[in-house]
Amino acid sequence: MPRLSTLIIALLALGARSHCCASQPEPPELSVAAGTVLLVVAPHPDDETLCCAGIMQRVLRQGGRVSVAWLTSGDGSALGALLSGHRPWLDAQRMRAYGARRMAEARSASARLGVAPAGQFFLGYPDGGLLSVLGTPATQAYRSPFTASSAVPYAQALFPGHSYSAANLELDFAAVLARVQPTLILAPSPRDAHPDHRAAGLLALRAVAAHPGAALRLWIVHGGEGWPSPRTLMPGVPLTPPPRGATLQFRAFALSIAEGDAKLAALRSYATQLQVMEPFLLAFVRSTELFAAADGAP
Repeated sequence: MPRLSTLIIALLALGARSHCCASQPEPPELSVAAGTVLLVVAPHPDDETLCCAGIMQRVLRQGGRVSVAWLTSGDGSALGALLSGHRPWLDAQRMRAYGARRMAEARSASARLGVAPAGQFFLGYPDGGLLSVLGTPATQAYRSPFTASSAVPYAQALFPGHSYSAANLELDFAAVLARVQPTLILAPSPRDAHPDHRAAGLLALRAVAAHPGAALRLWIVHGGEGWPSPRTLMPGVPLTPPPRGATLQFRAFALSIAEGDAKLAALRSYATQLQVMEPFLLAFVRSTELFAAADGAP
């Protein structure tokens, strides 16, 4: 006989599905071509799994290539670092160690999704500071209030020691594009509520103009208060469009059951983040992922 918790989750899923379908039409479907070369632009470790784990697996299964560029190492979450370290205080050294731990989690999650180590790029720019970096004069260095670093402090990053300047961030991202030569880029929308996500979207929009062979599609993680709803694990329910993307024309990428299971397994690699916001993260394990064209066109 099914456990009561299983029955409750199933009933909630049915209710959520009927509510979403009654309130708004489902977005048209998105497919990916065989041999796609995909680059996922992730502001922080875990964003690549939340937004794109399903489509990443499909590209690989169809004979394509997948790379991920993490712009920051997630070293600006004081609460996460405190919970992970079980210590009542923090300093710059501990925050850098926390960033290194989050990079290790990203490698584990990406490996579960099939991304080869050669396709994993860490730029190491300051968590919580991307928008400030892009907004400063081109060569002026930004100093992270969390790690006390003004340059990339991680030896495993793509360009260790590069100062936190707008010029370097754009050059480093351009270097990733040159290495990967993507045909499809998935990046955050500038409409995302998180400043780092908005900065990542602006960076991608600027860079893609120099790579006309790459299609750019945008995704949202921080899409408005209470979204995704409900905030719990419901793998059989489609993801509804976020309020902050109300004017965008999203397409839905449908995940198979196996792809959804692998997405959940990859997300479980992020133990530091599940400690802080597990219901929010699990709410992205749905039957679809949503992407919009950069200009809002279908």
